[in-house]
Amino acid sequence: MAKKKSPRSVNWAEEILPLIKLYKGRKHPLEYQNPYQLLVMVVLAAQDSDRHINAIAPELFKAFPSIKDLARAKPEEVFKYVETIRNFWNKTKWLISMAQTVGGDKNIPTTMEELTRLSGIGRKSANVIKRELRAPAEGVSVDLHVVRVAPRLGIASGTNADKIEKQLMDVIPEKYWSETGMAMSFLGRETCRPTNPNCPACVMNKVCAYYKALKK
Repeated sequence: MAKKKSPRSVNWAEEILPLIKLYKGRKHPLEYQNPYQLLVMVVLAAQDSDRHINAIAPELFKAFPSIKDLARAKPEEVFKYVETIRNFWNKTKWLISMAQTVGGDKNIPTTMEELTRLSGIGRKSANVIKRELRAPAEGVSVDLHVVRVAPRLGIASGTNADKIEKQLMDVIPEKYWSETGMAMSFLGRETCRPTNPNCPACVMNKVCAYYKALKK
């Protein structure tokens, strides 16, 4: 009796390229104007929407136009600009602490080790900041969109962002790390929506495990 052939394993190093090409270099949805604003907005955006942060940020930056200004601020002076943001109390404390640690706009770090030492910044945030500042990648940014999209594609499994990041780093060449996370995030925002994903229009539908299951 002939042996049953196992399913062809996906060469993600090649199959991810159409997705990367589609979104390569696209600016993050946060409407920042400089590294300082990027740093602040990434911290504020955790567990909140980019649209909301974009709406409140201009007034915040009018009041505190630089890291030095933010470092001198008292929590109650910052509250009124961020009080509609989720977890605003902790984020306010993190921002002031971060500003005091960095000291000046020119001192904003670009390495994973330095960024994750700052209050309010984990690996996901650090990966986003590094990508936007064109610093060498040290990982793959995994936001809520990527947590949904990666398992659907079949490139990763589970719901833990750190574990998904490691799985992506294991199968994607390092030279693509910087763009992979944001490309998946954009795909999740525009095509691979939580409900009614537009699978026929997706550039990844030829290898997507979710789409293959739908067609059975």
